[in-house]
Amino acid sequence: MIRENQRIFNLLLVVIDMAVITFSLILAWFIRFETDLLGFGQSGWGFDHYFLPILFILPMYLLLYHSFGLYRPQRTESIASETANIIKVNFIGILALVTALFVIELTEYSRYLLAMFFIFSTLFSIGERIIIRQSLRFIRSRGHNTKHVLMVGAGELGEKVATKLNHVEYMGYNIIGFLDDNIEKGHEVADSKVIGKIKDLNLIILANHVDMVIITISPRHFTLLENIVDTCEKYGVKAEIVPDYYRYFPAKPYLDMIDDIPILNIRYVPLDNSLKLIIKRIIDFVAATGAIIILSPVLIISSILVKISSPGPIIFKQERVGMNRKNFMMYKFRSMKIQNKEEERLQWTTEDDPRKTKFGTFIRKTSIDELPQLFNVLKGDMSLIGPRPERPHFVEKFREEVPEYMIKHHVRPGMTGWAQVHGWRGNTSIKKRIEYDIYYVENWTIILDLRILIMTLIKGFVNKNAY
Repeated sequence: MIRENQRIFNLLLVVIDMAVITFSLILAWFIRFETDLLGFGQSGWGFDHYFLPILFILPMYLLLYHSFGLYRPQRTESIASETANIIKVNFIGILALVTALFVIELTEYSRYLLAMFFIFSTLFSIGERIIIRQSLRFIRSRGHNTKHVLMVGAGELGEKVATKLNHVEYMGYNIIGFLDDNIEKGHEVADSKVIGKIKDLNLIILANHVDMVIITISPRHFTLLENIVDTCEKYGVKAEIVPDYYRYFPAKPYLDMIDDIPILNIRYVPLDNSLKLIIKRIIDFVAATGAIIILSPVLIISSILVKISSPGPIIFKQERVGMNRKNFMMYKFRSMKIQNKEEERLQWTTEDDPRKTKFGTFIRKTSIDELPQLFNVLKGDMSLIGPRPERPHFVEKFREEVPEYMIKHHVRPGMTGWAQVHGWRGNTSIKKRIEYDIYYVENWTIILDLRILIMTLIKGFVNKNAY
């Protein structure tokens, strides 16, 4: 029944997607040529001329939607993930459409219409999916469109999984009971009862409407696991295994493949993906180059004032630990008097630190002293956005004191970061800072980088914790 419902739902979704895409093109044409909203004149071509590409657009977009998994069940997918895929599909789709128009030499096709079609199709598709998602959640929370689940294993792990499934009602899972060899029949676990032994699996499947079997027994019972999976496949029931060692994972894992061998990665790091890393590096290089040009007056004036304010070099170089635990020399405008290397290596800066110069106090408060790190970004030692780098001595110290401290070194350090825009900078909690750094490492997107940059600009560079 679930599979039949999914097929019907997917067919309905395809029809709705086609309607949304078609409406987006018609609306874009109407605003461009039938209104004066954009201040353009009428076209010499009729509606048919601009609507004809729909014959190419619809199959292409539906194929892209399918390729990006937008017709798979979305019960456990986040709306953010679905939205990101819709944006990708529409971006690829509009590029393909423009290319096709160029190839068939339909170059007089309105660019403004194409731009509006991209915006409308993206926004309406996202809105459509949000409405459908919320409607399905409402329906499932009322006991309809449910997926009937049989739990194999009523121990601690089975109880935990069942409690989770019961808690998220909108996902529509209905637990029909547990099978367990060590707990008596009729015993209640997480609001469901033990209804038999594991050897009764085939009888339970035949006597009940079972859509899925979730297995929560230890992998050491490999023969039993194999028998359970074989039975499920024999009767056409989907089987899913929750490994009992998942509790030891420090973060959300993901499955990778080496040829035909599955590899379970304990920590998901988006920037392990080469393409994403290259995209971030290109953005860093272009943005840092532009920032250096725009801020050149500030850089020049600051250089002069640092030199005048106290004897010594303009640029202060200090060893920091970067990506993959590799050390590099980080640049700053010198804000302190010349000090010996040991003192520099081991000592924190304090609020009334006598080593600071008068101009140094100002540039530290305003973060102007950090601007030379734009050249670190150009070199590839740093990124515009990322966890702030620390000195080797303190890295060794925090590695022993703060769990998961070294996770931040999976990505390039940044001039500003998720922790800094939330106030965890300077003389603040290292543990809280690392929590935010790890969130960034595991949840990086271009959108998150843009959000951090905007928050940095809005909140300003002056920070009360920056000494």
